[in-house]
Amino acid sequence: MKINSENLYDQYSLTNYGKAPITLVRGEGSRAWDDTGKDYLDFSTGIAVTSLGHSHPVWVRRVQDQAATLVHCSNLWRNPNQARLAAKIAEYAGPGKVFFCNSGLEANEVLLKLARLHGREKSGAEAKQFHVLTAYEAFHGRGFGGMAATPQEKIQGGFRPMLDGFKHGVLNDIDSFAKLIDEQTAAILIEPIQGEGGIQPCTREFLRGIRELCDRHGLLFLADEVQCGLGRTGQFFAFEHAGVRPDGIAMAKGLGGGFPIGAVWIDQTYASLFQPGSHGCTFGGSPLACAASLAVFEVMEKENLLHRIRELSASWHLSLQSLVEKYPALLKEVRGRGFLVALGAQDDPSPIIGKLLEAGLITVPAGGNAIRLLPPYTVKEEELQESVDILDAVLGEYE
Repeated sequence: MKINSENLYDQYSLTNYGKAPITLVRGEGSRAWDDTGKDYLDFSTGIAVTSLGHSHPVWVRRVQDQAATLVHCSNLWRNPNQARLAAKIAEYAGPGKVFFCNSGLEANEVLLKLARLHGREKSGAEAKQFHVLTAYEAFHGRGFGGMAATPQEKIQGGFRPMLDGFKHGVLNDIDSFAKLIDEQTAAILIEPIQGEGGIQPCTREFLRGIRELCDRHGLLFLADEVQCGLGRTGQFFAFEHAGVRPDGIAMAKGLGGGFPIGAVWIDQTYASLFQPGSHGCTFGGSPLACAASLAVFEVMEKENLLHRIRELSASWHLSLQSLVEKYPALLKEVRGRGFLVALGAQDDPSPIIGKLLEAGLITVPAGGNAIRLLPPYTVKEEELQESVDILDAVLGEYE
């Protein structure tokens, strides 16, 4: 008997996500199928999560093998996969230590605790140097720390009072951040490319300026790479485009290729701020989660996916730019890097996103003014062109 999942959702699920228009039941590569058998080109990738596409055979095999061996053990004990994965992340991030959790929200909370530990060490007291500077339109999660770091009414509304200790500057305006720094400031937390804020990239000059400000004032430079990192821009971390390195990095989403895992890398200079008991996570870094993540690294390296993203994204961006020029009444610009792209819209893009779904292209909004395109790293060149063709047809009909 076929289960009517729509009715079950209506009856038992909270309405915080709104009503979903389709029910997905299967995926393979860049495509997904709903419960009616209709197939879609999936350029949402679970909001930048299924980095290798759906059910990559190597990823599936590694997860299956680990599930049959050891799924979970407490962090009171070692497991080899966690050690291997921490070493692999350090290969890309640099000398430092890694903490594992389950999500971007949790990873950012670790960075906020790092900022307070740093401020306590510098000032010699708690609640003396604990302020964290973030950018307007940023998104750092929906926990109370993340919400306070996220100056958006749609995130904070209904949950005030917010935690104390956060001030906000203007993205790509280094002077606006410099003016906020005082004796209470401990860190600056930045998304190198704002995701939920509309795919807004930091300029190279801005990120270099943040690094210089932090060095000059003894602050931590913290990078939220939850959405923009893990290869999505064609570099492993998005901050690499600016030639800088932060003191702490939050990551999640694409790290597990579809399996929930988050991680925080902390530069070796500051890693000792965390001592036994200062933080923990029951499920963080489980053998199964780490096996999934190690499979992502295995495929990325063997298939040279970072180079592939850089190579394929250039012509794809040009094709998307041609749509902006063809439909100026609907589109304003192309934003982003690599496979983290937004088509900036003249108005609310939700109706267009709905039409794209009907036409077989899954996209998601960003910032209330953009159509977000997040293809998997393994996408075929002809599938990138297919996305442009569907966009062209829908935009032409919509206009």
